[in-house]
Amino acid sequence: MKVKGIGASRGISMAKVYKIEALDLDFERVIDIEAEEEIDKLHKALEKSIEELEFIKKTAEKNLGSETAEVFNAHIQILKDPEMLKNIEDESFDVSSAVKTVFTNYITMFNNMSDDYMKERAADLKDLRNRLLSHLLGIKILDTSMINEEVIIVANDLTPSDTAQFNKSFVKGFTTNIGGRTSHSAIMARSLEIPAVVGTNNILDQVNDGDLLIIDGVAGEVIINPDEETVSEYEGKMIKFEEMKEMLKNYKGKPSITKDGHVVELVANIGSPNDIDGVLENDGEGIGLYRTEFIYMESADYPTEEEQYEAYKIVLEKMDGKPTVIRTLDIGGDKELDYLDLPEEMNPFLGYRAIRLCLDRVDLFKTQLRALLRASVHGDLRIMFPMIATIQEFIDAKNVLNETKEELIEEGYAISDSYEVGMMVEVPAAAILADRFAKYVDFFSIGTNDLIQYTFAADRMSETVSYLYQPYNPSLLRLIKTVIDAAHKEGKWVGMCGEMAGDSIAVPILLGLGLDEFSMSATSILSTRHLLSKISKDKAEILAKKALDMDHNEEVYHLIKGYTNSL
Repeated sequence: MKVKGIGASRGISMAKVYKIEALDLDFERVIDIEAEEEIDKLHKALEKSIEELEFIKKTAEKNLGSETAEVFNAHIQILKDPEMLKNIEDESFDVSSAVKTVFTNYITMFNNMSDDYMKERAADLKDLRNRLLSHLLGIKILDTSMINEEVIIVANDLTPSDTAQFNKSFVKGFTTNIGGRTSHSAIMARSLEIPAVVGTNNILDQVNDGDLLIIDGVAGEVIINPDEETVSEYEGKMIKFEEMKEMLKNYKGKPSITKDGHVVELVANIGSPNDIDGVLENDGEGIGLYRTEFIYMESADYPTEEEQYEAYKIVLEKMDGKPTVIRTLDIGGDKELDYLDLPEEMNPFLGYRAIRLCLDRVDLFKTQLRALLRASVHGDLRIMFPMIATIQEFIDAKNVLNETKEELIEEGYAISDSYEVGMMVEVPAAAILADRFAKYVDFFSIGTNDLIQYTFAADRMSETVSYLYQPYNPSLLRLIKTVIDAAHKEGKWVGMCGEMAGDSIAVPILLGLGLDEFSMSATSILSTRHLLSKISKDKAEILAKKALDMDHNEEVYHLIKGYTNSL
């Protein structure tokens, strides 16, 4: 039986099933309580949880490296957050109910976000909620580090602390009902170099402990109790995958160049300074998108100028002169902050968010711009404004930036003279008017995740209209071509930082359309470099031209799939 999911960590493995069932954390709410006793229980549970996380962090440092283990520092800080503690203590019933209520509110907020990276932070909060509740209720959490035979983990979901304790000598991979590529458990699986398939919907109900399982993190498939012929087939695939992995190492340190000598840049998307090691390990040529909103969302209050400066400085210094595109605050819509009172709107995705919020809250905007400009001396900084819809918005944002620069110079700060200022193209109006925008910007970066949903008027989080999420549709490709042609006419470069940039079907089309920079998950860089080395730019241009003249998303898909299969 074959089950389809999302390949979250590449690789192929075969082993027995080891099921992890959800903890039973049900309890009755109690209203008649002794407040002091409940607060004492809370503090003891917090102490135990922090002790455990300190131990897990040490284990993760040993197995995964210090950068990946930093997530547990963030977990510890959340448990120490006085604002969160106050919210729990202010609840008028028993401490278990208070913990459940406060954490569930945060989890719901993150789950309702459309940005995958932000949405999957809900798993971190679930991990902390369950750890606290287990201590309050006296329930023992499963210790995955005790596994001592080769298995494939099967679960509804996995927490970062589960994954961090895996011993890859025994845990050969995992598969879950839910989750995505940017969850911390998926990120850790990639660090451990074990295959993972997530988002299978109901894999946990379809297997029993001891079943034989094949997990294919390349195709995003799980095979339950395969026959001998299938076992033999996948044993061959496992050998080929390992050979491919070794071969891809040959592309480290090489230019990202096509078969006929055309050079592009392959860079990475990140959410925090902790992601940089993965970028360098996979030979990323820069950062194409640093989502700075995570700094705000991890904080109990507005992050200070100094806190932001340190984060940007770390990224720029670690990138050691490689181009680093840092996006200014993209909050609002599905991304909320407890300490920022955003208005309730019928359609927040089309409302008060991103650059619209920043231009209204110039004080907030200037704090970030001061930190960015101060950090500019530490590397090759490119500042990018999100959600630009009109030329006046870009001019206004640039004016605030210039005003901030003058103030810093007057205060005696050193500011680089060579930073660039660009914008995301995610609103169709900006794409259509790209020829005029190109006279004002230093670069464009196309955000396909939003551009697709706005172009097709289809919420990409809605399953009922998911068929309209069509990255190869000729209408979208024509918008992309409009942006690239307009920029090149003015001598400006164009990148792409949506999921499409690392898609093996999209890469030949985007190459043919003239895209200069492809920004993707760090783990996709070497395989994309390898793909580019087999593609002729001239041939890609012919394919792109054919694609632009087609009628359907599927036609374009089959055109490119046929080409890549022939390479």
